[in-house]
Amino acid sequence: MEVSRDALYERALGAYLGFALGDALGATVEFMMPSEIQHAYGMHRDMIGGGWLKLKPGQITDDTQMSMALGESIIDSGGWNAVAAADAFVAWLKTRPVDVGNTCRRGIQRYMNDGSLAGEANEADGGNGACMRNLPLALATLHDDAAFERATREQCHLTHHHPLSDAATLALGRMTRSLMNGGGLKACRTEANRLIAAHPKFRFDPYPGRASGYIVDTVQTVLHHFFYTDSFESCVTAVVNRGEDADTNGALAGMLAGAAYGASSIPRYWLNKLDGTIRSRIENQTDALLSLALQSKETPR
Repeated sequence: MEVSRDALYERALGAYLGFALGDALGATVEFMMPSEIQHAYGMHRDMIGGGWLKLKPGQITDDTQMSMALGESIIDSGGWNAVAAADAFVAWLKTRPVDVGNTCRRGIQRYMNDGSLAGEANEADGGNGACMRNLPLALATLHDDAAFERATREQCHLTHHHPLSDAATLALGRMTRSLMNGGGLKACRTEANRLIAAHPKFRFDPYPGRASGYIVDTVQTVLHHFFYTDSFESCVTAVVNRGEDADTNGALAGMLAGAAYGASSIPRYWLNKLDGTIRSRIENQTDALLSLALQSKETPR
């Protein structure tokens, strides 16, 4: 299905802004349990910052920061480049970010120490840190499925080398790309069913109720609420109120819901709280990454 550039940009920008807003909204209640959130906030839906990181309202965390670092590396390189991506993560780590996942830190430090672009397969790498930052790569390879598959695995293995991390990152990326290309929820559900057939651990119906940083819990939380809500706001709100790894889960829910419903569906009272510099960077990256995707589509092989 061919979509116009304007429609494509609307969905892509929705995915990227939605990602950042889910990150910022979820950070307030990260590591809290649903009962604690209900006691403290009732239904958490206001962009108030705070949380264990003591953030400003609308402030993003490592999820969006690593995504933007990856996006810049792709744009500056004119496409996916594993060394450039690894160097971008090193530069980001050296800024002493407010939060860094342990597996991400370990992988970046491995690269700094020995220059390797992938660690050995490791059972300890089953977290959501590779999945959370793959959106810019999905945008840049929007019209090239083979490039998306190959580069996504390389991107994951910079810090996370685990079959469930790979499978989830590919599946959520395929769903997001399908939505941006004009596909609907039915196509996403088909992709989810394919993921579950290959890896039954990801089954989310009935919802098991866990929302930790383990990639299985993340995917179950995100997909359950994505398929059982009907708007950007209801999806992201439902996910972050599950607590636990609420910033990453909220970010990935915002990515899917933003791609499904478009940037115009995002509540202004959330968007207005997002730092203007971050919003501008996301808008510029979205345009540049889509331009790379279009160039790839038009370049003869």
